[in-house]
Amino acid sequence: MYQSITANDLEQELKNSQLNILDVRDADAFVEGHIPDAINIPINELPEKLATLDKEQAYTIICYAGGRSERASQFLAAEGFDVTNVMGGMGAFHGSVTQ
Repeated sequence: MYQSITANDLEQELKNSQLNILDVRDADAFVEGHIPDAINIPINELPEKLATLDKEQAYTIICYAGGRSERASQFLAAEGFDVTNVMGGMGAFHGSVTQ
């Protein structure tokens, strides 16, 4: 089981706290613009890079529209991770981004 938040809620949370953002878009999309300090693990690489994530940390999962991040959240939650899916993804995110 995992939680979900909207992109607007994420923008507000980022103003108040440091979050572990996991961006599951492909590397090209990530380079074009992403949330500062986000880590990028494309969804198709997630199973093989699972060991690079810390189960003691909570992760906020984002993609472009919310579909891939939802699938990634389901996968990670089933593996025992504390995750929150961002509904609407980067397409709905109006906060600060970096390239």
